[in-house]
Amino acid sequence: MEACPESSPATAGPEASPAQGQHIDLTEDLAQQLEDIISTYQAAEIPAEPEDTEEVTAIKESDSRKDQKLEKKMLKNLGKEAMLLMQSLNKLGSPDKKLEAIIKKHAELLEEHRSDQKQLKLLQKKLLQVLKEKDQLQSEHSRAVLARSKLEGLCRELQRHNKTLKEETLQRCREDDLKRKEITTHFQGTLSDIQAQIEEHSTRNTKLCQENSGLAEKLKGLISQYDQREANLEKVFKHRDLKEKLLDTKLAQANMILKETEEKHKLEKELLLKKAAEFKLQVKVMKEQEIDMKTQLEMYSQKFDEFQGTVSKSNSVYSGFKQDMDKMAKKMKKLEKECQSWKTRFDGCNKSLVDMVTDRTIKEKEFELITVKNQKLENLCRALQEERKGLYDKVQGAGSQPEVHTAAPTEEEEEEEWGGRGEGWGNNRRAPPTRRFLCIFERPRSKVPHWADC
Repeated sequence: MEACPESSPATAGPEASPAQGQHIDLTEDLAQQLEDIISTYQAAEIPAEPEDTEEVTAIKESDSRKDQKLEKKMLKNLGKEAMLLMQSLNKLGSPDKKLEAIIKKHAELLEEHRSDQKQLKLLQKKLLQVLKEKDQLQSEHSRAVLARSKLEGLCRELQRHNKTLKEETLQRCREDDLKRKEITTHFQGTLSDIQAQIEEHSTRNTKLCQENSGLAEKLKGLISQYDQREANLEKVFKHRDLKEKLLDTKLAQANMILKETEEKHKLEKELLLKKAAEFKLQVKVMKEQEIDMKTQLEMYSQKFDEFQGTVSKSNSVYSGFKQDMDKMAKKMKKLEKECQSWKTRFDGCNKSLVDMVTDRTIKEKEFELITVKNQKLENLCRALQEERKGLYDKVQGAGSQPEVHTAAPTEEEEEEEWGGRGEGWGNNRRAPPTRRFLCIFERPRSKVPHWADC
């Protein structure tokens, strides 16, 4: 019975130290991985990739086909418009008036052509800016997704680490309970032996009986005090176990919250990791203090064994025992102070976790705003592409002009042509078709005039 408590602390010490070192190494590795993830997330933005040449060629071919179709339609309509212009010129009397009318129409066409070119350049610049912003947002989104996946892996590793820690603490608590039970049984056996010896000596000497009775009363008081101390210690240990469980639950909640955190949480995460390391070190110190208390209990048991042979010197032994009990009381006060400090730290951890939850809600709102902005930019891009397409068709459609036909169109055909093209002028912002026939009078009729020459 005496060999068991002596051998247990000696074996527990070297086994506990490497396990605790491994836990500290794991926490350091996890912290390093988290820093690597955040550093990769904060890396420089990746430049947008250029468009593929195949897509560009396909777009050009489709545009060229559309331009050819528009040119054919324009060639059909130009003859009718030229005839209308000739009729309006024939109505004028002198050739000077005809020249003035032609010059005015030519100036109007040039001004409109220049304004259209300026608008086209501005729209092209805006389109390029919007495309660049879209590429930047896509790259930022991909980097955020990568960082989120890495953080999820890290949180899984932390959960596994916490599970192993819980299992080890449960095993140690069970071993401690077994050791306490052995010590109490040994102590009770020694007390029963002492009482038997006191009864034997009572028959021999009445004086010794009186002294022994007084000593027995004192011992009972000491035993009751010792039992009370043991009960207090058990309460303290239970309180400590509950605190450890609460800390484990809070760490699990923090790990779940870490899945949705981003750049601004880096400092808070580092502080939490440091606090967790400090808590583990403090738990280690408390365990070492528990081992010291066990060794002191063993020393007290040895002194109680020696008490059998030194009954006559009970006063000196009692005074030494009293001093030891005073020391124990002081140590208990220190432990209570440490428990209060643990409470304050626990409250601080709760406050920091609440702050993290509020930051998470703010980040979610910011992400929703970014998604809304991205949708608006996509709609803007589509609208600009449609405008660009219309302007490009308008510019390319003015590439060539037909010969002037001598036959005059009928009134019904003119009404159909002007009515069908009304919507095209409104949607594509084109000028009336009479403006495009000034080049006919500057070039010979055998050649088709070009809009750029005009």
